[in-house]
Amino acid sequence: MPSLTLEQHNRSELLAAIGPGQWLVACLCAQWCTTCGSYRASFEQLADKFPALRFVWIDIEDQADVVGDLDVDNFPTLLIQRGDDVAFFGTVLPDLNVAERLIAAQLTLDGASLQALTAGSAERRNWQDECNLRTLLAAAAA
Repeated sequence: MPSLTLEQHNRSELLAAIGPGQWLVACLCAQWCTTCGSYRASFEQLADKFPALRFVWIDIEDQADVVGDLDVDNFPTLLIQRGDDVAFFGTVLPDLNVAERLIAAQLTLDGASLQALTAGSAERRNWQDECNLRTLLAAAAA
C-alpha cells in the first residue's frame, strides 16, 4: 500500500485507520527540504516492504495545526506508533536500511514489551503525550 500524504481532506480517514494495534509510520518533513525530497522514494519503498503498516507523509508546514508543537530538530523525522503507544520519535539518517531496521525492531515488540518501552524513560513518556498522532489529529479536528 503506498503511503498517504496527510492533507486537510483525509485527516479523519487517517484518524480512523490508526486503531488499537495498528502500526503507523509517519515521516515529518518539509517541502523545501532537499533531503526530504530525495528520501520520499525510500519512504515509499518502506511502505511496500511493510504493507500491513500505515505509512503517512506529513509536511510540517502544511500541517502545522496538527504537528506545530512537535519538536522536529532535523529531517527526516520518523514517528512510529501502534495505536496510542508511541514507540519512536526522532530524526533518522535518510537511509532506507536504517529505517527498515528501526521499523522491524519495533514490530518484534509484543504489547507488554511496547508498554514497558514507552514508560522506560522521561523522553519516551513525553512522546506519549506530545507525539501521539491520533491525539494530534483529534485535537486539530476539534
